Amino acid sequence: MDVRSWSKSIVDEVGKVILGKEQVIRRLLIALLCRGHALLEDVPGVGKTILARALSLVLGGEFRRIQCTPDLLPADVLGVSVYNPKSGDFDFKEGPVMTNILLVDEVNRATPRTQSALLEAMAEGQISVEGKTTPLPQPFFMIATENPVEFEGTFNLPEAQKDRFFLTLRMGYPPPEAEEEIMLAQRRLTHPVTDLKPATDLQTVLSLQQKILEVEVEDEVQEYILTLVEATRSDNRLNLGASPRASMALYKGAQAVAAMNGRTRATIDDVINLAPGVLLKRISVRSEHQLKGLDEDLVIDGLLESTPREPAAAPVAAGG
Repeated sequence: MDVRSWSKSIVDEVGKVILGKEQVIRRLLIALLCRGHALLEDVPGVGKTILARALSLVLGGEFRRIQCTPDLLPADVLGVSVYNPKSGDFDFKEGPVMTNILLVDEVNRATPRTQSALLEAMAEGQISVEGKTTPLPQPFFMIATENPVEFEGTFNLPEAQKDRFFLTLRMGYPPPEAEEEIMLAQRRLTHPVTDLKPATDLQTVLSLQQKILEVEVEDEVQEYILTLVEATRSDNRLNLGASPRASMALYKGAQAVAAMNGRTRATIDDVINLAPGVLLKRISVRSEHQLKGLDEDLVIDGLLESTPREPAAAPVAAGG
């Protein structure tokens, strides 16, 4: 199966439950194909949790959920050894992180100690518990959610963790016609998500993750990525520019966007299409500019407008 038909089958099936949000579903698939992770940032009730659950059902993988609270411990995420009185040994009970698709709900309600327990899993696909390193099931895809308007009892994600999310997404409210369908669906006793059927399997996901690496990224696209990322580092309105992970995410993401559109070559437009989600949590506006109404979205829009699509011409040598 090619990437384009695969992604369409996933979007169509998940779209039976997540109405009017095709673009969000496609962005999640881009993160999955690039072996990254996604942060869903939006107000309560717009379907973040249902989206993660629907995607896991359609992909045919194992799904687990962690509801974050301030008293959640790293052992609740990774697992813990429990004494077995019959054998006299300690048996390791794996935590919910040992799954294919992990939903970390309201990740910013967990303490920094527990948040940091996810760093190794996100970056290296493994966990270390009690001196033993265990690889995670593959594929491993983590979707975290956070509420951007309620801050009581929350802990800001450290920059190191935000940088490990491939991209940040916002669900937004559904369009009126989709919200009407959602409302009318409440006549039934079970949630519509229970009707979803697998549209693929995990082995196909793994093979397509490898396949997107074959997409060509020409020199001018690479140059555009480097120029855009460098612009975030030299912008005096920012106290934090994008890291090399941003460059890698834009490169691989452009490959995935091209493949999902049936192309064998990535374009600068693919990079521009993906840049807001990749850069949003990787840059930080200085406080004095925030007071003037500037935020990361506006900075990214401005950088995309000002970054030249064509590489600068080489200077002509004197007497040439």
